[in-house]
Amino acid sequence: MKLKIGYRTLKTAIGTGTAITIAQIFSLDNYVSAGILTILCIKPTTKRSFLSSWQRFLACLLGILFSAVFFEGIGYNPLSISLLLLMFIPAVVAIKATEGVITSSVIILHIYNFGTISWDIVFNEVAIIVIGIGVALLFNLYMPNLEKDLLKYRVQIEEKFSVILMEYAVYLRHGESSWDGKEMLEVGDALQEAKSIALKDIENHMLRDDDKYYKYFKMREKQFFILERLLPIISSLDQTYIQGQKMAEFMEKLSHAVKPQNTASVFLNELYEMREEFRNSALPSDRSEFETRSALHHFLNEIEQYLLLKRYLKPGAFSKDE
Repeated sequence: MKLKIGYRTLKTAIGTGTAITIAQIFSLDNYVSAGILTILCIKPTTKRSFLSSWQRFLACLLGILFSAVFFEGIGYNPLSISLLLLMFIPAVVAIKATEGVITSSVIILHIYNFGTISWDIVFNEVAIIVIGIGVALLFNLYMPNLEKDLLKYRVQIEEKFSVILMEYAVYLRHGESSWDGKEMLEVGDALQEAKSIALKDIENHMLRDDDKYYKYFKMREKQFFILERLLPIISSLDQTYIQGQKMAEFMEKLSHAVKPQNTASVFLNELYEMREEFRNSALPSDRSEFETRSALHHFLNEIEQYLLLKRYLKPGAFSKDE
């Protein structure tokens, strides 16, 4: 079994030791709790880490306040702890700091264990909170660059789109195909994973509004839904129909143009010309031809939506060499 240590594990391990060391240097009571706070506040993304840290800091301060009121008012006994938590937990939920319930409960028990409350004790607990959270935030400022992974998924998804479109063209042209359709399953999984990584990348750059990859993958996901809907339509088309052959040529060209740059307008113009040509062709001579033309019309509408999704993508989202 191969042991793998991730960057988050490494940050957690080093950060915990650092927080405990700093708390020990300042001779704080219950200094180990600084390390616990660090463990709890190191999250998968910078945004989640900041949100978690803020909630824990807020809840801990509220916990100190509740401790002073309940312990000094009722006494340092189990009944006062029960009454305190009965009121404290709903209060934490009300201020939307639920992640801080456990952490603040530890602070509350520290004060209970002291058997009294003073400014020195309050300073001790606040210092533990600041050190634990501060170290976690400092270590979580570094996040690995996900650009390489995002680019890999983008290329992978585009390649699979190209295969799917080409196979559609083959079926339109010949009426049969040896394609097993595995790309349809693979691209769905790849899109879900790609969106997840893109969201993580967004949360790691809180001060930079860069969601081009997420928008791109969302666009591809909507296009993929259209490709799924096209499958039964294609299977219903009569391959001897001349317009179907023209659509096969169109799909083949489209398969060679799956890339991040926005080329949708070129294909939309060609699609509109083809639709006009189909509209001006002779009326259907029998029921079979009518059904084929109806399916073809539906097919054209779906392809138009496919291209419009790409055209609406923000221009310049990717550089030309991408």
